[in-house]
Amino acid sequence: MSVALVVVLAVILLAIVVTVIKAVVVIPQASAAVVERLGRYRSTFTPGLNFLVPFIDRIRDRIDLREQVVSFPPQPVITKDNLTVSIDTVVYFQVTNPKDAVYEISNYIAAVEQLATTTLRNVVGGMSLEDTLTSRDFINGQLSGVLDEATGRWGIRVGRVELKAIDPPLSIQDSMEKQMRADREKRATILTAEGQRESAIKTAEGQKQAAVLSAEGAKQAAILAAEAERQSRILRAQGERAARYLKAQSQAKAIEKVFAAIKEGRPTPELLAFQYLQTLPQMAQGDANKVWIVPSDFGKALEGFTKMLGAPGDDGVFRYEPSRDYAAASRPEEDDEAVAGWFDTSSDPHIAALVRAAEEVARKEAPGPQVGMTSLGAAMRPGFGGQPGVAQHVPAPQEPPAEPPQSADPAQQPAASTHPPENRETSPERPSDAKRQTPANPDPSAE
Repeated sequence: MSVALVVVLAVILLAIVVTVIKAVVVIPQASAAVVERLGRYRSTFTPGLNFLVPFIDRIRDRIDLREQVVSFPPQPVITKDNLTVSIDTVVYFQVTNPKDAVYEISNYIAAVEQLATTTLRNVVGGMSLEDTLTSRDFINGQLSGVLDEATGRWGIRVGRVELKAIDPPLSIQDSMEKQMRADREKRATILTAEGQRESAIKTAEGQKQAAVLSAEGAKQAAILAAEAERQSRILRAQGERAARYLKAQSQAKAIEKVFAAIKEGRPTPELLAFQYLQTLPQMAQGDANKVWIVPSDFGKALEGFTKMLGAPGDDGVFRYEPSRDYAAASRPEEDDEAVAGWFDTSSDPHIAALVRAAEEVARKEAPGPQVGMTSLGAAMRPGFGGQPGVAQHVPAPQEPPAEPPQSADPAQQPAASTHPPENRETSPERPSDAKRQTPANPDPSAE
Protein backbone atom coordinates (compact mmCIF):
# COMPACT_ATOMS: atom_id res chain seq x y z
CA MET A 1 0.00 0.00 0.00
CA SER A 2 2.72 2.31 0.80
CA VAL A 3 4.51 1.57 -2.47
CA ALA A 4 1.39 2.27 -4.52
CA LEU A 5 0.89 5.50 -2.64
CA VAL A 6 4.39 6.59 -3.35
CA VAL A 7 3.99 5.88 -7.02
CA VAL A 8 0.79 7.84 -7.17
CA LEU A 9 2.32 10.75 -5.37
CA ALA A 10 5.28 10.68 -7.73
CA VAL A 11 3.03 10.70 -10.77
CA ILE A 12 1.05 13.56 -9.35
CA LEU A 13 4.21 15.49 -8.59
CA LEU A 14 5.52 14.86 -12.08
CA ALA A 15 2.29 16.08 -13.62
CA ILE A 16 2.45 19.20 -11.51
CA VAL A 17 6.01 19.89 -12.65
CA VAL A 18 5.15 19.34 -16.30
CA THR A 19 2.14 21.58 -15.97
CA VAL A 20 4.17 24.34 -14.39
CA ILE A 21 6.82 24.06 -17.06
CA LYS A 22 4.29 24.32 -19.84
CA ALA A 23 2.54 27.23 -18.16
CA VAL A 24 5.69 29.42 -18.13
CA VAL A 25 6.80 30.95 -21.52
CA VAL A 26 9.81 33.24 -22.07
CA ILE A 27 9.73 35.44 -25.21
CA PRO A 28 13.12 36.86 -26.41
CA GLN A 29 13.70 40.47 -27.41
CA ALA A 30 12.51 41.61 -30.91
CA SER A 31 10.11 38.70 -31.06
CA ALA A 32 6.43 38.12 -30.43
CA ALA A 33 4.16 35.12 -29.99
CA VAL A 34 0.54 34.74 -31.03
CA VAL A 35 -1.42 32.77 -28.36
CA GLU A 36 -4.68 30.85 -28.99
CA ARG A 37 -7.05 29.46 -26.40
CA LEU A 38 -9.09 26.56 -27.53
CA GLY A 39 -8.39 27.53 -31.20
CA ARG A 40 -9.21 31.18 -30.90
CA TYR A 41 -6.83 34.18 -30.77
CA ARG A 42 -6.26 35.06 -27.14
CA SER A 43 -3.29 37.49 -27.05
CA THR A 44 0.18 38.31 -28.27
CA PHE A 45 3.02 37.67 -25.91
CA THR A 46 5.68 40.36 -25.80
CA PRO A 47 9.32 39.83 -24.90
CA GLY A 48 9.73 38.63 -21.29
CA LEU A 49 8.10 36.10 -18.94
CA ASN A 50 4.59 35.01 -19.91
CA PHE A 51 2.18 32.33 -18.51
CA LEU A 52 -0.15 29.98 -20.33
CA VAL A 53 -3.03 27.96 -19.04
CA PRO A 54 -1.85 24.41 -19.48
CA PHE A 55 -3.77 22.26 -21.91
CA ILE A 56 -5.99 25.23 -22.85
CA ASP A 57 -3.67 27.92 -24.30
CA ARG A 58 -1.07 27.35 -26.98
CA ILE A 59 1.38 29.45 -29.02
CA ARG A 60 0.24 29.63 -32.65
CA ASP A 61 3.37 31.23 -34.17
CA ARG A 62 6.50 33.12 -33.18
CA ILE A 63 7.13 36.28 -35.24
CA ASP A 64 10.51 38.02 -35.76
CA LEU A 65 10.00 41.76 -35.38
CA ARG A 66 13.36 42.76 -36.86
CA GLU A 67 13.75 44.20 -40.40
CA GLN A 68 14.29 41.40 -42.82
CA VAL A 69 16.13 41.33 -46.16
CA VAL A 70 14.80 39.04 -48.81
CA SER A 71 16.59 38.59 -52.15
CA PHE A 72 14.33 37.31 -54.85
CA PRO A 73 15.63 35.38 -57.86
CA PRO A 74 15.99 37.29 -61.18
CA GLN A 75 12.69 37.92 -62.91
CA PRO A 76 12.27 38.31 -66.69
CA VAL A 77 10.59 41.62 -67.48
CA ILE A 78 9.53 42.96 -70.89
CA THR A 79 10.22 46.63 -71.53
CA LYS A 80 8.20 49.06 -73.56
CA ASP A 81 10.34 48.44 -76.67
CA ASN A 82 9.68 44.65 -76.41
CA LEU A 83 13.05 43.71 -75.00
CA THR A 84 13.28 41.12 -72.25
CA VAL A 85 15.55 42.02 -69.38
CA SER A 86 16.36 40.07 -66.26
CA ILE A 87 15.97 42.08 -63.05
CA ASP A 88 17.17 40.94 -59.65
CA THR A 89 15.47 42.71 -56.72
CA VAL A 90 16.03 42.98 -52.96
CA VAL A 91 13.18 43.88 -50.54
CA TYR A 92 13.66 45.28 -47.03
CA PHE A 93 10.53 44.78 -44.82
CA GLN A 94 9.54 44.51 -41.14
CA VAL A 95 6.53 42.95 -39.33
CA THR A 96 4.76 45.57 -37.31
CA ASN A 97 1.59 43.62 -36.33
CA PRO A 98 2.15 39.90 -35.56
CA LYS A 99 -1.59 39.13 -35.38
CA ASP A 100 -2.25 40.48 -38.92
CA ALA A 101 0.89 38.80 -40.25
CA VAL A 102 -0.45 35.47 -38.94
CA TYR A 103 -4.15 35.72 -39.62
CA GLU A 104 -4.35 38.09 -42.67
CA ILE A 105 -1.90 36.24 -44.95
CA SER A 106 -0.81 32.66 -44.92
CA ASN A 107 2.84 33.27 -46.08
CA TYR A 108 3.76 36.94 -46.05
CA ILE A 109 7.28 36.35 -47.46
CA ALA A 110 5.97 34.63 -50.59
CA ALA A 111 3.25 37.27 -50.84
CA VAL A 112 5.85 40.08 -50.75
CA GLU A 113 7.89 38.32 -53.43
CA GLN A 114 4.99 37.94 -55.80
CA LEU A 115 3.77 41.44 -55.16
CA ALA A 116 7.27 42.85 -55.88
CA THR A 117 7.47 40.89 -59.15
CA THR A 118 4.11 42.06 -60.45
CA THR A 119 4.77 45.66 -59.44
CA LEU A 120 8.19 45.57 -61.11
CA ARG A 121 6.70 44.33 -64.35
CA ASN A 122 4.07 47.04 -64.30
CA VAL A 123 6.64 49.77 -63.74
CA VAL A 124 9.27 48.53 -66.23
CA GLY A 125 6.63 47.67 -68.85
CA GLY A 126 5.98 51.35 -69.38
CA MET A 127 9.66 52.23 -69.86
CA SER A 128 12.16 51.65 -72.62
CA LEU A 129 15.39 49.77 -72.13
CA GLU A 130 17.46 52.92 -72.04
CA ASP A 131 15.12 54.48 -69.47
CA THR A 132 15.18 51.29 -67.42
CA LEU A 133 18.96 51.28 -67.35
CA THR A 134 19.16 54.93 -66.37
CA SER A 135 16.15 55.19 -64.00
CA ARG A 136 16.92 52.91 -61.09
CA ASP A 137 15.98 55.43 -58.45
CA PHE A 138 12.62 56.01 -60.08
CA ILE A 139 11.91 52.25 -60.21
CA ASN A 140 12.96 51.80 -56.58
CA GLY A 141 10.63 54.56 -55.47
CA GLN A 142 7.70 53.16 -57.41
CA LEU A 143 8.19 49.64 -56.01
CA SER A 144 8.56 50.86 -52.43
CA GLY A 145 5.38 52.91 -52.59
CA VAL A 146 3.26 50.14 -54.11
CA LEU A 147 4.54 47.36 -51.81
CA ASP A 148 4.20 49.43 -48.65
CA GLU A 149 0.63 50.31 -49.48
CA ALA A 150 -0.28 46.71 -50.35
CA THR A 151 1.38 45.07 -47.34
CA GLY A 152 0.06 47.53 -44.79
CA ARG A 153 -3.04 45.44 -44.06
CA TRP A 154 -0.79 42.40 -43.54
CA GLY A 155 0.96 44.06 -40.66
CA ILE A 156 4.14 44.50 -42.74
CA ARG A 157 6.08 47.69 -43.54
CA VAL A 158 8.27 47.69 -46.66
CA GLY A 159 11.31 49.86 -46.06
CA ARG A 160 12.80 50.01 -49.58
CA VAL A 161 13.27 47.98 -52.72
CA GLU A 162 16.58 47.84 -54.59
CA LEU A 163 17.38 46.58 -58.07
CA LYS A 164 20.59 44.60 -57.83
CA ALA A 165 21.05 44.01 -61.53
CA ILE A 166 19.35 44.68 -64.84
CA ASP A 167 20.67 42.28 -67.45
CA PRO A 168 19.52 42.76 -71.06
CA PRO A 169 19.78 39.89 -73.58
CA LEU A 170 23.20 38.90 -74.93
CA SER A 171 22.48 40.35 -78.36
CA ILE A 172 21.45 43.62 -76.76
CA GLN A 173 24.53 43.53 -74.58
CA ASP A 174 26.75 43.15 -77.68
CA SER A 175 24.93 46.03 -79.35
CA MET A 176 25.22 48.11 -76.22
CA GLU A 177 28.90 47.33 -75.96
CA LYS A 178 29.38 48.37 -79.58
CA GLN A 179 27.36 51.50 -78.97
CA MET A 180 29.29 52.30 -75.84
CA ARG A 181 32.52 51.61 -77.68
CA ALA A 182 31.43 53.90 -80.50
CA ASP A 183 30.36 56.55 -78.02
CA ARG A 184 33.66 56.30 -76.22
CA GLU A 185 35.56 56.48 -79.50
CA LYS A 186 33.43 59.43 -80.49
CA ARG A 187 34.12 61.15 -77.19
CA ALA A 188 37.80 60.30 -77.50
CA THR A 189 37.86 61.72 -81.02
CA ILE A 190 36.01 64.82 -79.90
CA LEU A 191 38.30 65.26 -76.94
CA THR A 192 41.34 64.69 -79.14
CA ALA A 193 40.11 67.20 -81.70
CA GLU A 194 39.25 69.63 -78.93
CA GLY A 195 42.69 69.17 -77.46
CA GLN A 196 44.33 69.67 -80.84
CA ARG A 197 42.22 72.76 -81.41
CA GLU A 198 43.14 74.17 -78.02
CA SER A 199 46.76 73.26 -78.65
CA ALA A 200 46.71 74.95 -82.06
CA ILE A 201 45.04 78.02 -80.55
CA LYS A 202 47.55 78.16 -77.73
CA THR A 203 50.42 77.61 -80.17
CA ALA A 204 49.15 80.32 -82.50
CA GLU A 205 48.60 82.63 -79.56
CA GLY A 206 52.10 81.93 -78.32
CA GLN A 207 53.57 82.50 -81.77
CA LYS A 208 51.57 85.70 -82.05
CA GLN A 209 52.80 86.94 -78.70
CA ALA A 210 56.34 85.86 -79.57
CA ALA A 211 56.14 87.70 -82.90
CA VAL A 212 54.72 90.77 -81.18
CA LEU A 213 57.41 90.66 -78.52
CA SER A 214 60.09 90.06 -81.15
CA ALA A 215 58.83 92.97 -83.23
CA GLU A 216 58.61 95.12 -80.13
CA GLY A 217 62.14 94.11 -79.19
CA ALA A 218 63.40 94.84 -82.71
CA LYS A 219 61.59 98.17 -82.60
CA GLN A 220 63.12 99.07 -79.26
CA ALA A 221 66.54 97.90 -80.46
CA ALA A 222 66.23 100.01 -83.61
CA ILE A 223 65.09 103.00 -81.57
CA LEU A 224 67.95 102.57 -79.14
CA ALA A 225 70.44 102.08 -81.97
CA ALA A 226 69.14 105.19 -83.75
CA GLU A 227 69.21 107.14 -80.50
CA ALA A 228 72.74 105.92 -79.79
CA GLU A 229 73.83 106.86 -83.32
CA ARG A 230 72.20 110.28 -82.94
CA GLN A 231 73.84 110.87 -79.58
CA SER A 232 77.15 109.63 -80.99
CA ARG A 233 76.94 111.99 -83.93
CA ILE A 234 75.90 114.88 -81.69
CA LEU A 235 78.75 114.22 -79.28
CA ARG A 236 81.21 113.72 -82.15
CA ALA A 237 80.05 116.97 -83.79
CA GLN A 238 80.23 118.80 -80.48
CA GLY A 239 83.71 117.42 -79.88
CA GLU A 240 84.88 118.40 -83.35
CA ARG A 241 83.36 121.86 -82.98
CA ALA A 242 85.00 122.30 -79.57
CA ALA A 243 88.32 121.01 -80.94
CA ARG A 244 88.18 123.43 -83.85
CA TYR A 245 87.30 126.24 -81.48
CA LEU A 246 90.18 125.38 -79.16
CA LYS A 247 92.52 125.08 -82.13
CA ALA A 248 91.38 128.49 -83.38
CA GLN A 249 91.86 129.90 -79.88
CA SER A 250 95.38 128.47 -79.68
CA GLN A 251 96.18 129.78 -83.16
CA ALA A 252 94.83 133.18 -82.18
CA LYS A 253 97.01 133.19 -79.07
CA ALA A 254 100.03 132.12 -81.12
CA ILE A 255 99.33 134.78 -83.73
CA GLU A 256 98.98 137.41 -81.02
CA LYS A 257 102.37 136.42 -79.61
CA VAL A 258 103.93 136.44 -83.10
CA PHE A 259 102.56 139.88 -83.88
CA ALA A 260 103.67 141.12 -80.49
CA ALA A 261 107.16 139.85 -81.21
CA ILE A 262 107.08 141.39 -84.68
CA LYS A 263 105.96 144.71 -83.28
CA GLU A 264 108.62 144.69 -80.59
CA GLY A 265 111.26 143.84 -83.23
CA ARG A 266 110.27 146.87 -85.37
CA PRO A 267 111.03 145.21 -88.76
CA THR A 268 112.29 147.31 -91.68
CA PRO A 269 111.87 146.66 -95.40
CA GLU A 270 115.52 145.63 -95.60
CA LEU A 271 115.07 142.98 -92.90
CA LEU A 272 111.91 141.63 -94.53
CA ALA A 273 113.67 141.47 -97.91
CA PHE A 274 116.59 139.63 -96.37
CA GLN A 275 114.31 137.12 -94.64
CA TYR A 276 112.31 136.62 -97.80
CA LEU A 277 115.43 135.91 -99.87
CA GLN A 278 116.60 133.42 -97.26
CA THR A 279 113.28 131.61 -97.42
CA LEU A 280 113.22 131.25 -101.20
CA PRO A 281 115.70 128.28 -101.33
CA GLN A 282 113.65 126.41 -98.75
CA MET A 283 110.45 127.05 -100.67
CA ALA A 284 112.05 125.80 -103.90
CA GLN A 285 113.03 122.46 -102.41
CA GLY A 286 110.84 119.48 -103.32
CA ASP A 287 110.10 116.96 -106.04
CA ALA A 288 107.81 119.26 -107.98
CA ASN A 289 109.30 121.75 -110.39
CA LYS A 290 108.80 125.31 -109.19
CA VAL A 291 109.62 128.59 -110.95
CA TRP A 292 109.81 131.71 -108.80
CA ILE A 293 109.74 135.12 -110.43
CA VAL A 294 110.97 138.01 -108.33
CA PRO A 295 109.00 141.14 -109.27
CA SER A 296 110.88 144.24 -110.38
CA ASP A 297 109.11 146.32 -107.79
CA PHE A 298 110.00 143.89 -104.99
CA GLY A 299 111.20 146.70 -102.78
CA LYS A 300 107.93 148.58 -103.07
CA ALA A 301 106.06 145.41 -102.24
CA LEU A 302 108.10 144.96 -99.07
CA GLU A 303 107.63 148.61 -98.24
CA GLY A 304 103.89 148.25 -98.65
CA PHE A 305 103.92 145.13 -96.46
CA THR A 306 105.92 147.02 -93.85
CA LYS A 307 103.43 149.87 -93.93
CA MET A 308 100.76 147.39 -92.95
CA LEU A 309 102.50 147.14 -89.60
CA GLY A 310 102.32 150.90 -88.99
CA ALA A 311 103.44 154.37 -90.07
CA PRO A 312 107.12 155.45 -89.93
CA GLY A 313 108.16 157.52 -86.97
CA ASP A 314 110.66 160.29 -86.66
CA ASP A 315 113.48 157.77 -86.77
CA GLY A 316 112.12 156.14 -89.95
CA VAL A 317 110.94 152.93 -88.21
CA PHE A 318 107.41 151.71 -88.89
CA ARG A 319 105.41 151.30 -85.70
CA TYR A 320 102.20 149.37 -85.54
CA GLU A 321 99.00 151.15 -84.61
CA PRO A 322 95.79 149.09 -84.54
CA SER A 323 93.02 150.32 -86.76
CA ARG A 324 89.68 151.48 -85.46
CA ASP A 325 87.90 148.51 -87.06
CA TYR A 326 90.10 146.08 -85.19
CA ALA A 327 89.70 147.99 -81.97
CA ALA A 328 85.93 147.62 -82.30
CA ALA A 329 86.16 143.92 -83.18
CA SER A 330 85.60 141.34 -80.48
CA ARG A 331 88.48 139.40 -79.00
CA PRO A 332 88.45 135.57 -78.91
CA GLU A 333 88.06 135.60 -75.13
CA GLU A 334 84.81 137.53 -75.44
CA ASP A 335 83.16 134.60 -77.26
CA ASP A 336 83.34 132.28 -74.26
CA GLU A 337 79.77 132.92 -73.18
CA ALA A 338 78.39 132.25 -76.69
CA VAL A 339 80.26 128.96 -77.03
CA ALA A 340 80.00 127.80 -73.43
CA GLY A 341 77.35 125.26 -74.41
CA TRP A 342 79.74 123.60 -76.87
CA PHE A 343 81.81 122.18 -74.04
CA ASP A 344 78.98 120.64 -72.04
CA THR A 345 80.44 117.19 -71.35
CA SER A 346 78.81 116.51 -68.03
CA SER A 347 78.03 112.93 -69.14
CA ASP A 348 81.78 112.10 -69.20
CA PRO A 349 83.88 113.38 -66.25
CA HIS A 350 87.13 112.54 -68.04
CA ILE A 351 86.19 114.63 -71.08
CA ALA A 352 84.98 117.43 -68.81
CA ALA A 353 88.35 117.50 -67.04
CA LEU A 354 90.22 117.59 -70.35
CA VAL A 355 88.01 120.41 -71.64
CA ARG A 356 88.49 122.43 -68.46
CA ALA A 357 92.25 122.05 -68.74
CA ALA A 358 92.13 123.12 -72.40
CA GLU A 359 89.95 126.12 -71.52
CA GLU A 360 92.40 127.23 -68.84
CA VAL A 361 95.27 127.06 -71.33
CA ALA A 362 93.27 128.89 -74.02
CA ARG A 363 92.20 131.69 -71.66
CA LYS A 364 95.69 132.62 -70.52
CA GLU A 365 96.55 136.21 -71.38
CA ALA A 366 99.25 136.59 -74.07
CA PRO A 367 102.13 138.94 -73.16
CA GLY A 368 102.44 142.16 -75.06
CA PRO A 369 99.85 144.35 -76.75
CA GLN A 370 96.98 142.86 -78.71
CA VAL A 371 97.42 143.11 -82.42
CA GLY A 372 95.11 142.68 -85.36
CA MET A 373 94.56 139.76 -87.67
CA THR A 374 95.44 141.61 -90.87
CA SER A 375 99.12 140.60 -91.06
CA LEU A 376 98.90 136.86 -90.21
CA GLY A 377 100.26 135.62 -93.52
CA ALA A 378 103.69 137.22 -93.19
CA ALA A 379 104.06 136.21 -89.55
CA MET A 380 103.29 132.53 -90.27
CA ARG A 381 105.49 132.37 -93.40
CA PRO A 382 108.20 129.63 -93.10
CA GLY A 383 111.66 130.86 -92.25
CA PHE A 384 110.52 134.13 -90.76
CA GLY A 385 112.33 134.65 -87.49
CA GLY A 386 113.06 130.89 -86.94
CA GLN A 387 111.23 127.64 -87.64
CA PRO A 388 108.19 127.68 -89.91
CA GLY A 389 104.88 128.42 -88.21
CA VAL A 390 106.44 128.94 -84.74
CA ALA A 391 106.13 132.25 -82.96
CA GLN A 392 109.34 133.42 -81.33
CA HIS A 393 109.81 136.18 -78.86
CA VAL A 394 112.29 138.85 -80.01
CA PRO A 395 113.88 140.85 -77.23
CA ALA A 396 113.75 144.59 -77.28
CA PRO A 397 116.43 146.02 -79.56
CA GLN A 398 119.37 147.86 -78.13
CA GLU A 399 120.31 151.24 -79.48
CA PRO A 400 123.35 150.61 -81.72
CA PRO A 401 126.14 153.18 -82.15
CA ALA A 402 125.75 155.69 -84.89
CA GLU A 403 126.92 154.45 -88.21
CA PRO A 404 126.93 156.00 -91.64
CA PRO A 405 123.93 155.22 -93.83
CA GLN A 406 124.17 151.99 -95.72
CA SER A 407 122.66 150.90 -98.93
CA ALA A 408 119.37 149.01 -98.84
CA ASP A 409 120.61 146.59 -101.47
CA PRO A 410 120.86 143.12 -99.89
CA ALA A 411 123.97 142.41 -101.96
CA GLN A 412 125.85 145.23 -100.23
CA GLN A 413 125.07 144.00 -96.70
CA PRO A 414 128.03 143.09 -94.48
CA ALA A 415 129.11 139.49 -94.14
CA ALA A 416 127.70 139.31 -90.64
CA SER A 417 124.21 139.23 -92.13
CA THR A 418 124.80 135.76 -93.49
CA HIS A 419 124.41 134.23 -90.07
CA PRO A 420 121.21 132.26 -89.58
CA PRO A 421 118.44 134.38 -88.21
CA GLU A 422 117.71 131.92 -85.43
CA ASN A 423 121.02 132.82 -83.76
CA ARG A 424 120.03 136.43 -83.27
CA GLU A 425 118.86 135.89 -79.72
CA THR A 426 122.14 134.34 -78.48
CA SER A 427 124.58 136.52 -80.49
CA PRO A 428 126.10 139.32 -78.42
CA GLU A 429 125.99 141.64 -81.36
CA ARG A 430 123.13 141.00 -83.78
CA PRO A 431 123.83 141.92 -87.38
CA SER A 432 120.22 142.67 -87.86
CA ASP A 433 120.49 145.60 -85.45
CA ALA A 434 122.45 147.51 -88.04
CA LYS A 435 119.73 146.89 -90.54
CA ARG A 436 117.10 148.23 -88.20
CA GLN A 437 118.72 151.68 -88.50
CA THR A 438 116.41 153.51 -90.84
CA PRO A 439 118.26 155.15 -93.72
CA ALA A 440 117.62 158.69 -94.78
CA ASN A 441 115.56 157.47 -97.66
CA PRO A 442 113.70 154.21 -96.74
CA ASP A 443 112.43 153.70 -100.24
CA PRO A 444 114.78 151.34 -102.10
CA SER A 445 113.65 152.69 -105.43
CA ALA A 446 115.01 156.13 -104.56
CA GLU A 447 118.55 154.82 -104.69
